[in-house]
Amino acid sequence: MPPSVAVIMGSESDLQVMQDALRALDELGIEREAHVMSAHRTPEVVAQFAAAARERGIKVIIAGAGMAAHLAGAAAAHTTLPVIGVPVAGGSLGGLDALLGMAQMPRGVPVATVAINGARNAALLAAEILALSDSALRTRLDDLRRKMADEVAEQSRRMVEKL
Repeated sequence: MPPSVAVIMGSESDLQVMQDALRALDELGIEREAHVMSAHRTPEVVAQFAAAARERGIKVIIAGAGMAAHLAGAAAAHTTLPVIGVPVAGGSLGGLDALLGMAQMPRGVPVATVAINGARNAALLAAEILALSDSALRTRLDDLRRKMADEVAEQSRRMVEKL
């Protein structure tokens, strides 16, 4: 099956954060691909990639970048596929510059934005988008939510026993 999610990042150093998205997609059985490209150093690559993504079967793009990089916005400018931005912590502002750059997109070119270093949530949001037309994935997401709730209940039980 062709990948349905593309995970792109501004540099190899972003992989440490973006690995959380890749793992979550793998856990949910979602075919994905990953690439390094830069909105500023390889803008033509980003434009071509985003413009051709739908034709290659991509349904959602997750874009992670730090500093004031605009990878998510650059990708969103060249496609109408959903783009989810992951601001990566770094530089003197700790990722706030990346967060604002993604969240403050101009009208007409939306980028869904998760928390700084929130790559896992980006993958889960991508899965929720895909699950709108994939009942098996929807079931896997429901199972994941139940598992998380069970883990919290178990933590509470253990804590009460200690008190």
